[in-house]
Amino acid sequence: MNPPLLRRLACLIAAALASCATPSPGVDSEKLALLRPRLQEFVDRGEVAGLVAAVGRRGTVVFLEALGWRDLEARDPMRPDTIFRIASMTKPVVAVAVLMLEDEGKLSIEDPVARFVPEFGRLQTPKPISLRHLLTHTSGIPGAPPKEMGDLYAKRNRTLAEAVPHFARPPAFEPGTKWAYCNTGIDVLGRVVEVASGKRFEEFLEERLFRPLGMKDTFFYPTPERAPRIARLYRRDADRLTPVEPFLGDAPQGQYPLPAGGLYSTAPDLARFYQMMLDRGVAGGRRFLSERAVARMTADQLGGMAAGFTPGMGMGLGWQVVREPQGVTAALSPGSYGHGGAFGTQGWIDPRREAYYILLVQRSNFPNADRSDLRRVLQDTATAAFRD
Repeated sequence: MNPPLLRRLACLIAAALASCATPSPGVDSEKLALLRPRLQEFVDRGEVAGLVAAVGRRGTVVFLEALGWRDLEARDPMRPDTIFRIASMTKPVVAVAVLMLEDEGKLSIEDPVARFVPEFGRLQTPKPISLRHLLTHTSGIPGAPPKEMGDLYAKRNRTLAEAVPHFARPPAFEPGTKWAYCNTGIDVLGRVVEVASGKRFEEFLEERLFRPLGMKDTFFYPTPERAPRIARLYRRDADRLTPVEPFLGDAPQGQYPLPAGGLYSTAPDLARFYQMMLDRGVAGGRRFLSERAVARMTADQLGGMAAGFTPGMGMGLGWQVVREPQGVTAALSPGSYGHGGAFGTQGWIDPRREAYYILLVQRSNFPNADRSDLRRVLQDTATAAFRD
């Protein structure tokens, strides 16, 4: 498919969400047109094989572009609906599931984890580890599965019910006193959703979030039909991109959804999810979250405690929050929130500007994807095109 046809396809997909023919009144189209060539530079110099980027403002998808290659060796181009491993961008989705259940009165984020996973009741801690501690990465429990479980994240060969009890290990610090990124804590929350809802974690998300939002290409387990649309993963060594296998397994038997980082998704699907958050929990006339839940999730919960992977960051409930914009976050407003992923993906929401920014790539060895120049160029250039 040639580039003009790809761009036309981008507009058709964006139109299904809102309108891509004419940017909203809050965007300078000439300035926004600078974004595509600036992103293309990263493909041209081999920083990434390809990318899909989207920007939304005031309810409209104002930018959706696919650049470069889904598979560099096969010369298969990126498309707007190319599927990406979004890794830790899964974590905010987990938080939404937890807060949906709190809205229904089935749990409280102040509940001790032991209410849902009894093995946590055996830990000797000054105060019980709560769901809040898991959501804010302040539980202190080890962040990786124990070695005796084998390579759980690569093999994905146990269910949450089988695996999560093994994560109840003594914390490294008193819960609530320090921020330490913790993948297993998010996996525990996946099991909490199962216990509280009576459904498998992935089934709950499909029935309560993905399907109603129209996120038709967001899933944990790849199928043969979807495999040709999944972007290939690369690493860059000595100015050369080399294809590599992901360290997160694909769980072909559907046993371990990996709440900490197992989702696949697309830019159009994520745009729907982020717009729901911008609209304070409502999409298509349906309420997914209470306004109170959205406000709590996206507010810094840690005060002055150090958090995040770039300066000036705080932590909400499952979402990282910008306290003081600087460096890569300089274009964002205080209170912006989002999350990155291990393969370079980024998704950030700026409620003051009524905007979101989505960057999907598949590269395994960015030194710090949260601080990448590619993310900065997307945010800086798009924001410069906004008219208040």
